[in-house]
Amino acid sequence: MIDQPSYAVEPWTLRETSLDLNTLSQSESVMALSNGHIGWRGNLDEGEPHGLPGSYLNGFHELHPLPYAEVGYGYPESGQTVVNVANGKVIRLLVDDEPFDLRYGEVHRHERVLDLRAGVLHRTCEWTSPSGRGVRVRSSRMVSLAQRAVAAVVYEVEPLECEVRVVLQSELVANEELPHAEGDPRVARTLRSPLVSVEHAAEHNRLRLVHRTRGSGLRVAAAADHGVTGPNGTRLSSESSEDVGRLTVTSVLKPGQRLRLEKLVAYGWSATRSLPGLRDQVDAALAGARSDGWQGLAAEQRTYLDGFWARADVEVDGDERIQQAVRFALFHVLMAGARAEVRALPAKGLTGSGYDGHAFWDTESFVLPLLTYSEPSAVRAALEWRRSTLPAARARAAQLGLRGAAFPWRTIDGAECSAYWPAGSAAFHVNADIADAVVRYVAATGDDDFERDCGLELLVETARLWRSLGHHDHRGRFHIDGVTGPDEYTAIKNDNVYTNLMAAANLRAAADAAARSPDRAAELGWDEEEAAGWRDAADAVHLPYNPRLGVHEQHEGFTRLDHWDFDGTSPDQYPLLLHFPYFDLYRKQVIKQADLVLAMYTRGEFFDAAHKARNFAYYEPLTVRDSSLSASCQAVVAAEVGHLGLAYEYLVEAALMDLEDLERNTRDGLHLASLAGTWTALVAGFGGMRPRGDSLAFAPRLPERFSRLAFRLRIRGRRLLVEIEHALVTYTLLDGAPLKLWHHGVAVTVAKDAPRGLPVTEQPHLPPPGQAPGREPFCRGRATGTGTGRDTGLPVP
Repeated sequence: MIDQPSYAVEPWTLRETSLDLNTLSQSESVMALSNGHIGWRGNLDEGEPHGLPGSYLNGFHELHPLPYAEVGYGYPESGQTVVNVANGKVIRLLVDDEPFDLRYGEVHRHERVLDLRAGVLHRTCEWTSPSGRGVRVRSSRMVSLAQRAVAAVVYEVEPLECEVRVVLQSELVANEELPHAEGDPRVARTLRSPLVSVEHAAEHNRLRLVHRTRGSGLRVAAAADHGVTGPNGTRLSSESSEDVGRLTVTSVLKPGQRLRLEKLVAYGWSATRSLPGLRDQVDAALAGARSDGWQGLAAEQRTYLDGFWARADVEVDGDERIQQAVRFALFHVLMAGARAEVRALPAKGLTGSGYDGHAFWDTESFVLPLLTYSEPSAVRAALEWRRSTLPAARARAAQLGLRGAAFPWRTIDGAECSAYWPAGSAAFHVNADIADAVVRYVAATGDDDFERDCGLELLVETARLWRSLGHHDHRGRFHIDGVTGPDEYTAIKNDNVYTNLMAAANLRAAADAAARSPDRAAELGWDEEEAAGWRDAADAVHLPYNPRLGVHEQHEGFTRLDHWDFDGTSPDQYPLLLHFPYFDLYRKQVIKQADLVLAMYTRGEFFDAAHKARNFAYYEPLTVRDSSLSASCQAVVAAEVGHLGLAYEYLVEAALMDLEDLERNTRDGLHLASLAGTWTALVAGFGGMRPRGDSLAFAPRLPERFSRLAFRLRIRGRRLLVEIEHALVTYTLLDGAPLKLWHHGVAVTVAKDAPRGLPVTEQPHLPPPGQAPGREPFCRGRATGTGTGRDTGLPVP
């Protein structure tokens, strides 16, 4: 946990008022910028000191073998790791021949501000060199949301008191030395010099490096152009080598004079494009950016974000910390997906190399719901990426002896990269999670063309998987055996309730979509008999239940298992997966992350209120939240069953996961799903929002800490504003045709310029269930994780 208050609490900015080198790697993640295609970690301009250098391009990766002590059929043979591409952020400064390095000399002031409305990271530093020469450095950087291939930096230096000679070195640097991995399975594999030089050039103010990877055969280009403004006598020169392109600027500055450098950087990569084609691509991107310059790019950035906040902002009155945290979360989730454009959304976004840069089920289940109601074009692109990987998913299913498509548990390009079967391929629920994202997107947008041209194929192929994976018993019940649900401490089990309910929804959705587009479905080999089989399986899916306890079982026989010895487990033994054998975890009642509780959120129509309350009370003390995915799910269901105080505590945990480095691994990148979960806890938890057909239902309730909660949503081409107070909720249609929605189960129609104010239904406040010793919500002061052990998976060989 970050022990000192590093960030001032402000509604629209994240302000770091001092620099702590001990937490530099965490702040590099928090201050990262991205647009879904390019990712720049928040490294200092001068490159050193650093925690983890990081410049990433979505999908650009290297291959490496997956080692096995014993080889088995169907094991993936190759892993994939995100590669740190040429760093275009670097601008080194020498003051009278002494390097500007915050480890030396004296720092009088150091401030960085992440502006959530402008989409820009600002920095101001006042520093005196060891020989007594003082300078003020100001810089601003952005990764453009409007121009996908472009990032930019503006850098200014001025003397504080006396004349100084300064040298700026603006660089493109490839194959940077990375810190050695510390044995944490979440940390990306450190590849030594993964890029092989293909071409380098320096001409006037322009630099270009082109490289390729050894194993994956991908080619990447980075180019930079510069504009320099300074006093008379300012000189420029440029040079390049295989891994470095450098523009050097020299000048003598008197008090009151400034040297200003504007740096435009363009990136591109391809598996197929020729060297001239890739070179032309980055040169063209630079030409477009140069015509706008920094000011034009900044104006485009602000316009883009103004539109986003108008349709996505969340307002929290009464809790400034949560207000800042939810806007921080919305900002980074947007940055992860806005311009990904048919690429995956990794679990860390492009803020770090944790989890090797892989995408998981987190995307569809946690991130895409937020984007569906705020930035739906990003959701369409993410699902189109999944469709583009169907050939690999079909091949994987065939390898496993199944029909349809088996999508990977973890991947960059669509191939399965998990070397651990129980928490990899056995977690088949990822296929239903993808189908659920398709259904949600189509319902929220009415994008019938997408359903017919893309979504239908995803639904059909995943439905075929479920029909071949499951079976009917002699009583006609449909079972799905030998699978792992969201809880990775309970693996290879029969009839996981979450998996079964999500699979049933997948099967029904596929049958319904095929019936809406029978000609297109027929092209996929569908017929009425197949659809009937899907519906039969969905209607007969088995949901294990313990009548003695009056609770649903997470999987068949879960409540029969021995209980975990929580009293004998010390706080420093969490996460459990790093201190106990899986043999022990798999056969005990202990839950890593919400599983059946998640099912009560995503498929809540299958549980009545009494069962939700009993189920939550049973599973809450067993859930240790060794995953950052869990708190937001528990917040939603806690709010629904009447534990508003507990729901608030879990909201805080999700919201501050990275801002306070609760799992001690923010250094490796942000927890994108937990960030999105902040929105989920507020909107689905305290707003009570659930999809209902092609509209939405709400059952709002507020915790005592809040005086007002307001959020904006996009639904069917409309913008809806929901404002919740303790006794009153107001629905305002900001634009679009009248909208029918549900308020506490009652249909209500809202029209533009005619807000509807309705009473909030009183909800019983139940005494909350306890948690395992030492696993209370963070805001009660529980011990945090050690920062080791993957929090959405299991060990990586």
